[in-house]
Amino acid sequence: MESFVVVEIAGKQYRVKSGDVLLVNRLEEKEGDTVTFDRVLLAASGKKTEIGTPLVKGAKVSAKILAQEKGEKLNVRRYKSKVRYRKSTGFRPKYTKIQIVSV
Repeated sequence: MESFVVVEIAGKQYRVKSGDVLLVNRLEEKEGDTVTFDRVLLAASGKKTEIGTPLVKGAKVSAKILAQEKGEKLNVRRYKSKVRYRKSTGFRPKYTKIQIVSV
């Protein structure tokens, strides 16, 4: 059985293991930097599982920032009935692509 952790990154929870590449909400660090996340909520390896109360003590996750990029365009529409009001805007959310180096 593989080892994995559940870590909180930028307000969201992710289930990760070493070598994973994932998109998270924008982080302020630059490409090539290494970041450490210490908000580990659960750690599992083999048959042993450690659940934090609320965090697992001493557990850290290191990740390398691969790129800063934008997501797909999201269209937002507003509409008011009976007055011919229609408005459409769009935006592209900003993401950071990271690779988990060590758990």
